[in-house]
Amino acid sequence: MTSKSAVNRRRLGDEVPSLLGRVVDELRQRILNRQMRPGERLIEGRLAEELGVSRNPVREAIRVLASEGLVEVSTRRGAAVVEMSQQEARETIEVRALLEGQNARLAARRHDKAVIKRIEAVLTKGAAAVRSGRFEELSDLNQQFHQELAAAGQNTVLGDMLKRLRERTAILFSPTDPTQQRRLWDEHAGILRAIIDGDEKLAATRAAEHVMRAGSDYLLALNAVDADITIDSLLPAMDRKGTSRKPR
Repeated sequence: MTSKSAVNRRRLGDEVPSLLGRVVDELRQRILNRQMRPGERLIEGRLAEELGVSRNPVREAIRVLASEGLVEVSTRRGAAVVEMSQQEARETIEVRALLEGQNARLAARRHDKAVIKRIEAVLTKGAAAVRSGRFEELSDLNQQFHQELAAAGQNTVLGDMLKRLRERTAILFSPTDPTQQRRLWDEHAGILRAIIDGDEKLAATRAAEHVMRAGSDYLLALNAVDADITIDSLLPAMDRKGTSRKPR
C-alpha cells in the first residue's frame, strides 16, 4: 500500500517539470511569434512577475531555450533573444535546405506507412488551423511536421543534424503573415504527396525549395539586399519539373 507521504512526494515531483515546461513553451512562443524581438534581453525578475512564477523556472527555461538556439547568454549582456546576421542566416538556410532535401528523398525511398500516417495527421491539423485562422498553433505544428518528416527518412545521423538545425533556425521559419502560412502548409502537402508517390527527386526538390522560400521570406523581412536565394545552385541534379520516375 502506498503511503500518503509517498503520493504527495510523487505529485510534488510531477509539478516541477510541468511548471518549467509551461514557462519554456510561453517564452518560446513569444520569441517565435516575434513578441520578443531578436536582441531583446530576457530579464528574469520581470518575466517571473509577468508569468506569476518564481525566478527559478524562468532561469531554467532560459537555459533550455539557449540549448535550442533561440536565446544566447553572455557574461556581459546576460540572456537575450538570438540575433542572426544576414550572412549567418543565409548560410544556415542553405545547409538546412540541402539536408531537408536529402531526408525527403530517403523518406520517399523508405516509404514507412506508419510514419506517413503520422505526417498526414499533423498536416490535417495544420490545414485546419490555417483555415480557421488559429495561426498561434502553427509554430508547434510546423515543428511536429518536420520532426515526423525527419523520422520518415530513417537515418538517425541525418535526423540528429536536422534536429539541431531546426532548433537553430526556428526563429527564421515562424511567419506570422497568413498568406505565408497558407503557402507553407500547401508546400507541406506537396512534399508529402511526393513521398507517398515514392518520387525521390520531386520530394527532395520540394523539401529543399520549401526551406529556401521560407528563408527568402525571412531575409526580405530584414530588408536584406539580394534576398532572392534560389534552389538551382544547391540542387543542380534534381528534376524541378517533377518528371522523375519512381524507383524500381
